[in-house]
Amino acid sequence: MADYDVIVAGGGLAGTVVAQSVARHSGQSLRVLVVDRSPRHMPGSKNVAGWICGDAVSREAVDYMSEKTGVRWGSPEIEHTVKGVMAFSPDRQTSIPFDGDGYMLNRQLLPERQNERCAGMGIEFRFGVSLTDLLHEGGAVAGVAGADTATREPFRATARIVVDATGMTSMLRGRLRCTDKIERRIDRRDVESTGRHIMYFEQGEEDASEFDPDYCIIHLDQDAAPGGYGWVFPKGRNKVNIGLGVEKTLLGARNRRMGRSDGVSDLISEYVARNRAVRNPRLSADPGDSSNATGNFQVSVRRQNDCLVAGGYMLVGDSAWMPKPLDAGGIGPALVAGAIAGRCAARALEAGDASEAGLWAYNREFVNEYGYKTAGLELFRRLIQSLTNEQINYGMRHFLGNLDVESISKGEHPDFGALGRLGMIIRGALNKKLAEGLRFTTRQNRWLTSHYYAYPESPEGFAEWRAKLHGVLDESNERLAAFMN
Repeated sequence: MADYDVIVAGGGLAGTVVAQSVARHSGQSLRVLVVDRSPRHMPGSKNVAGWICGDAVSREAVDYMSEKTGVRWGSPEIEHTVKGVMAFSPDRQTSIPFDGDGYMLNRQLLPERQNERCAGMGIEFRFGVSLTDLLHEGGAVAGVAGADTATREPFRATARIVVDATGMTSMLRGRLRCTDKIERRIDRRDVESTGRHIMYFEQGEEDASEFDPDYCIIHLDQDAAPGGYGWVFPKGRNKVNIGLGVEKTLLGARNRRMGRSDGVSDLISEYVARNRAVRNPRLSADPGDSSNATGNFQVSVRRQNDCLVAGGYMLVGDSAWMPKPLDAGGIGPALVAGAIAGRCAARALEAGDASEAGLWAYNREFVNEYGYKTAGLELFRRLIQSLTNEQINYGMRHFLGNLDVESISKGEHPDFGALGRLGMIIRGALNKKLAEGLRFTTRQNRWLTSHYYAYPESPEGFAEWRAKLHGVLDESNERLAAFMN
């Protein structure tokens, strides 16, 4: 008999939501253990610097999680409410609203509240354990192994299902020996290096493109944040989460073009210093920010892993590369996936089938709820990363219609199919190339969305489905490179 029904590896938001969902959908009848490498006073932290993140999440994602798990968030874990996200062009002349109402979270207080709620649901915790391996039995995952981070004493526990929520570079994912369906490694082009500060400041110039207490601001700028974007997310009228993300190869190209040698921290310092609305900023010393005020981290910006399950094993959150390809937002998809994964795990255990086939419904349900749009956004992101500031300015000013903005507001690929009718109105060879690239990503997105909606109903159809997906993605990336060169 296994020690536990479910072991959740990783006690961050994705992991605790999975545990809560399992408890909710099993009537708290299943034995659930959450194992986290962090100490009890820093539950689920990304690294020694804390919970390094933009801290923003849409109300829609939180409402979905609450409905499916029965867990509701409030103050003080929700630190501030916003009306949406506003993305600005490099010249600040064009802005796009998207995402709708949302929340800014306190990333130390929220994990503490999550753990209290979990304990109230009968969920066990083990802190200070670094998991480094998976146990296998009978061609399936059967538990986890690692060591206590303080004493180095070995740790080993068995389970009917292991849920991997250990992060983007998950060591456990690489230790799978019972499947060839789950991808083990991520392309470096699909990773962004990011960093941020949580700061108090004095009010400077009133400029809604620099700071707005009601909106999370995103700045697209290939000089300030090559291949990514800068952000100014309000946590109050004089408190802000401010940072940026870059794609490292594009940062190298930017440095060569500008004769610079900047790293991510250099770019962040410059980005903060040039913000006219944020005057005399200082790192927050609030109790909830005491170990979390500044830091750098890596985040994936691609579609989720092509397959999320193996026998006795499930991937969720950053471990499954779920942050949104366009803006690297990871909290929303983690909440959605965590709620679904816990429900599917509880159902599988109730049916007595934690095999790959028994857990397969998780793939389908996540794709239908969220994952259908990620591959198209991955292509769109790669196109945007190849543009100059002048092209981004022109495209946002001339190519975005109301329907396109509406699509972006839903986190979906905008429809640029009508650009072909503009013909010679589009000025300049580079902008005509841009229009061609936008039309192409629109066509490919339609195919990719249909393909994801046709995700195989069982493992038997996966090999053919994946081969078609990778064939189209490889061809699309080659075509995009040709468009923009």
